[in-house]
Amino acid sequence: MSTRVSRRPLTRRLAALAAGLAFAGLATAQVLEIAADGSPAGLDPHVVPAFNTVLINKNIYEGLTAIDKDLKIVPGLASSWTVAKDGLTYRFKLKQGVKFHNGKALTPADVIGSLNRIRDPKTGSPYAARLSMVKDIVEEKGEVVIHLNTPSVPLVGQLEALAIVPAEALANAANLQKVPVGTGPFKFDKWVTDAYVSLVKNPDYHNAGQPKLAGLKFNIVPESSTRQAGMANGTYQFFPSVDAVTINALARAPGVVTTKVPDLGYSLVGMNVSKPPFDNPKVREALNYALNRHEIVRGVYLGRASIAGPLPAVLTEWAVPYSEYPCYQSNPEKAKALLKEAGVATPLAITINVLPNPVAKDTAEIVQAQLEKGGFKVTLLAQEIGKFVADWRASNFTAFVSLNGGGVDPDDYFYRTFYTGASTNVFKFSDKEMDKQLDAGRAATNKVERKKIYDAVQKSLACQGPIAFLANGDLFTAMRSNVKGFEAIPTRSLVYLRNTTLDK
Repeated sequence: MSTRVSRRPLTRRLAALAAGLAFAGLATAQVLEIAADGSPAGLDPHVVPAFNTVLINKNIYEGLTAIDKDLKIVPGLASSWTVAKDGLTYRFKLKQGVKFHNGKALTPADVIGSLNRIRDPKTGSPYAARLSMVKDIVEEKGEVVIHLNTPSVPLVGQLEALAIVPAEALANAANLQKVPVGTGPFKFDKWVTDAYVSLVKNPDYHNAGQPKLAGLKFNIVPESSTRQAGMANGTYQFFPSVDAVTINALARAPGVVTTKVPDLGYSLVGMNVSKPPFDNPKVREALNYALNRHEIVRGVYLGRASIAGPLPAVLTEWAVPYSEYPCYQSNPEKAKALLKEAGVATPLAITINVLPNPVAKDTAEIVQAQLEKGGFKVTLLAQEIGKFVADWRASNFTAFVSLNGGGVDPDDYFYRTFYTGASTNVFKFSDKEMDKQLDAGRAATNKVERKKIYDAVQKSLACQGPIAFLANGDLFTAMRSNVKGFEAIPTRSLVYLRNTTLDK
């Protein structure tokens, strides 16, 4: 009696094993393991501005323009553009051969739909202020044409941050929070809550030869010591936005390379001016006098930072030196005197929400101690990222300690944040004179004239504005020595991961 054994199951098992081994080799060799300090607060590029979301989304989405490593404005999804002499009409010619990750070709309708979604008040986009001067957006002869009500000198650079999504995705835009679809070098693969977000190579990417990696895996590792140990032993190969304490340790670790560039972002104390006690400008001024920014630079950044004014010192053509702001001279007794003038009972009890980020947490603890010497009684409220962002968007706070990103133009810092009713003016700040200045700053084409306007804005904001500007830290990146081709840029964007390779 003989028994016949089917070879088909064995063949399938061997094929599956071979495929698994091939994938494992591919993942080991070409998927970059990234150590991220927290989860993204959703992945909708028009709604969520949090750093951990933007780090991921910059590899998935693109705008009409881009910012290169020298902070120059270069073509993105638009291959070229022209501006009318009166500054009121912008024409963008789209790059040919661009496909979304779902296989659909990029069209003017996608651009128009995306930008109009950002403009729509129902979206609640924090980027809406960048388009507040737009009259309409139309297609003409295959080009995207943006008509403005008033000129806006910074518009072309600001379009870099406005992600273009497929028009059909807007019919059910809620899905963008979980399943992003862009034109970028990497495609969304999977999001495992509190574990990782994985991206895979976009084989149809419109820039020939990019990306060079098979994928990116953003591992969510909240503990700094775990990220540090993982970088040292090779579990992780890339660690963006490293704090000063950790970078000192990693700089001594074998097989780890560190880089540094100036950071256009800053740390801050934000204040809600729509309700007591920060509706009183004397209380806001008191908070500034109670702070000791030098201590923050030493204690949080180990001296590897600069004191932040309303504009960072690295923007040398625009920034007013912080020495010109009286409240930057730490004076707890002056703070107490201002609280007395404000007519509030001392110690003045306030609650400060804290962004779940290592730098923000360390900053908040030092700020708490400093304010208590200046007549405040401070309770720190630690929040997970979703709750922090939700409260921030809803202006549901008395004060908060956080980090803000920056840009290459003064308008990037001021209009969206301080203009009455602007998209990230969660502080409910309103100053009609400043509104006029910010409108004029956008429209002015003469740089000397713009400089005078923004000098005045900085001096108005420094001591009695809704933000106490703290520090501009250096931006550190750590990577294993076999990571090649990455270039850090002061905007914190990881766009140059498209050029990155992993040597064996």
